[in-house]
Amino acid sequence: MGIRHEAREWALQFLFQSEFNREESVDEGFKLFWEHQNEEAAAPPSRPPAKEDRMRAKARQFAEELARGVIAHHQEIDPLISKYAENWEIDRMGTVDRNAMRIAVFEMLYRNDIPPVVSINEAVELAKSYSSVESGKFVNGILDRIRKGLDRPARGPNASAEPVEGQE
Repeated sequence: MGIRHEAREWALQFLFQSEFNREESVDEGFKLFWEHQNEEAAAPPSRPPAKEDRMRAKARQFAEELARGVIAHHQEIDPLISKYAENWEIDRMGTVDRNAMRIAVFEMLYRNDIPPVVSINEAVELAKSYSSVESGKFVNGILDRIRKGLDRPARGPNASAEPVEGQE
């Protein structure tokens, strides 16, 4: 599993948890989340410890960037999903589906270094893994409609856009 895929899983889990357990701050929420992840990661490493630590640190950083980005841009992301989810209110969607789509839409709108098809494929895989096969189809349909409305290439980074902070 790649570090970005693992990071997306963590971002999804964090956003899912955040909907049910509101912490005083996002920082406090992440502190508790990472403590729980550390408890689960107590198994012996499959790679040399130094490499494992560097990879986990990169994955954690990316997971936090995604989750914080979704939270910060919630007011733009949810209406866009609602617009393309015909006859579906966002609050009535499954929590996993809704948050997988939020991550993908955040990436498509604000992460110019990630091709939209990658964001869609990752969201579909998350929905299928954590929800159902039907959820994968549902998520794919909505995200593909959103992608078609974007002014950027589907299969490559957005070369004409400003670089993402920290990605120059």
